[in-house]
Amino acid sequence: MSTRTLRLTTAQALIAFLSRQFTERDGRRHRLIAATWGIFGHGNVAGIGQALLETGGKEMPFLQGRNEQAMVHAAVGYARHSGRLSAHAVTTSIGPGATNLVTGAAGATINRIPVLLLPGDVFAGRPADPVLQQLEVPYAGDLSVNDTLRPVSRYFDRITRPEALIPAALQAMRVLSDPVATGAVTLALPQDVQAEAHDWPEEFFAERVWAVRRPRPDRDELEAAAGAVRAAARPLIIAGGGIRYSGAQTELAAFAGATGIPVASTQAGKGSLPHDHPADVGGVGHTGTAPANDLARGADLVIAAGTRLSDFTTASSTLFRNPDVRFIGLNLDPYDAHKPAAARPLVGDARETLRELAALLAGHRVDPAYPAAYGAAKEDWERRVGLAFRAEGADLDLAPTQAQVLGALDAVVTGEDVLVNAAGSLPGDLHKLWRTRSPLQYHVEYGYSCMGYEIPAALGIGLAEPGRPVWALVGDGTYLMNPTELVTAVQEGVPLKLVILDNQGYASIGGLSAAVGGERLGTAFAPEHTPGVDLAANAASLGMAVIRARTVRDLQEALAEARAADRPTCVYTQTRTPDTVSGPPPAQAWWDVPVAEAATRPAAIEARQAYDRQAAQRRRHL
Repeated sequence: MSTRTLRLTTAQALIAFLSRQFTERDGRRHRLIAATWGIFGHGNVAGIGQALLETGGKEMPFLQGRNEQAMVHAAVGYARHSGRLSAHAVTTSIGPGATNLVTGAAGATINRIPVLLLPGDVFAGRPADPVLQQLEVPYAGDLSVNDTLRPVSRYFDRITRPEALIPAALQAMRVLSDPVATGAVTLALPQDVQAEAHDWPEEFFAERVWAVRRPRPDRDELEAAAGAVRAAARPLIIAGGGIRYSGAQTELAAFAGATGIPVASTQAGKGSLPHDHPADVGGVGHTGTAPANDLARGADLVIAAGTRLSDFTTASSTLFRNPDVRFIGLNLDPYDAHKPAAARPLVGDARETLRELAALLAGHRVDPAYPAAYGAAKEDWERRVGLAFRAEGADLDLAPTQAQVLGALDAVVTGEDVLVNAAGSLPGDLHKLWRTRSPLQYHVEYGYSCMGYEIPAALGIGLAEPGRPVWALVGDGTYLMNPTELVTAVQEGVPLKLVILDNQGYASIGGLSAAVGGERLGTAFAPEHTPGVDLAANAASLGMAVIRARTVRDLQEALAEARAADRPTCVYTQTRTPDTVSGPPPAQAWWDVPVAEAATRPAAIEARQAYDRQAAQRRRHL
């Protein structure tokens, strides 16, 4: 073993270390930390900032952001599109720069997407106390605002001495590359320690390859699962994000094709099968399709493959109504494999587990009447989707409904395109209506459903795979919350396509408010009081090419032009409510949002009565 050392600052050592970390899966190697986003202040400019300069752009590319939260969203978009095999780091100063990371970190950890956070911190040596932006806590001298990142990080450490970086950095890479443990990783970096020099062992900077495991299932669990499938008359697979991250789409298609078992999808799992696969029955749960939810209600076996089974997926524990229903939890994470409490766990990598399960079930197929029935239901649903998408005759010269916007986009895109969304009413319409053509096309962040994710995530995807058309779909409320990274897209030459659907308010929460007795309080914007607001002009001022679409006909032409554009382009349209045409079908399953139990207003009283009826359907699967 060499005893040679290199004299570097802590920040220089960290950047050099990160530039030599790789993941490997199925014989393919990926750069683990491919670039670092940053906004500089006194807490990181002379440390991480100087180190990035010192090591050069080739060793660690630098990306300049405009908003710290948005930088994390961009990093998450990059990592998700990269299959969680490559990630970005994000550096900030102390103070608000650090606390702005919290929302993005929560989204990364909830969705289990790797991102490395490098916030500056107050002086470890405390030569001046307090320093600018320091939070003073009378009962604890070792707290800073960075501690807000602890509950939203899968790993957190504060590097108070240079030599402490070595074990912390290695642990950080372990978590980032672990498909079960991954999420936001935070290394808080006191500004004096960043700039402090140390003699580092040369071995610290050797290339390291972190194997991304594919654990195979336990044989007994596998045989028990195969027996349950053989015994089931109405089995259903629910495909979650674990199918995507395992790269198990081919195996899922083969398994469903061989057995005839239908496949419904969560928001994270949509695209596990293409929409035209005979076994694909669309989204499941509150925002799901009628065929998928009808199958879930009658299923006697549910194979939950790579899903967390959130309340939207289970319709707040009201969806699975067959008294004899049983569950198989096919998941890499034992925590999720045991959901619900009645689940028979099948712990393992989705691709490998589906391969082995298919081998055990060779020759087994459900009764032919079952695929015939759900195939007919799927065909009927597609007819309803077509009605919602359709615009013809005089309707072409009216403003589009939201569903017609999706219909116009459906006519323009191919399997190459990626659609990004996260919040508002669009995730529901997309989950129910969108015809997914390829595994990477559907990119909806719905674990945290974070307004403001779409634009920076689209930027991250564009950086992950240059040349792929990427669409960020946003409402006016979301656009107003976080448009800043449009400037970054222009600066970096990433030709993302932005579609702004202006419906004068928070339409999704407005609809929910009306349904639960809130009477849309605070959800509508007031254009009569803001006559000068022009979102299209705002996008243009940030460097976007802008196309205004007044009618459905205009929109069809605008989307085609945007797709062909080689620079960041915005399509702006004001949408209308679907009053004279078929709108999207309503929710096909319930979602539990508690309603006031004591109220005087009729809307709340009626909403509570409806709530009590639905809540009575809840069931604990034990």
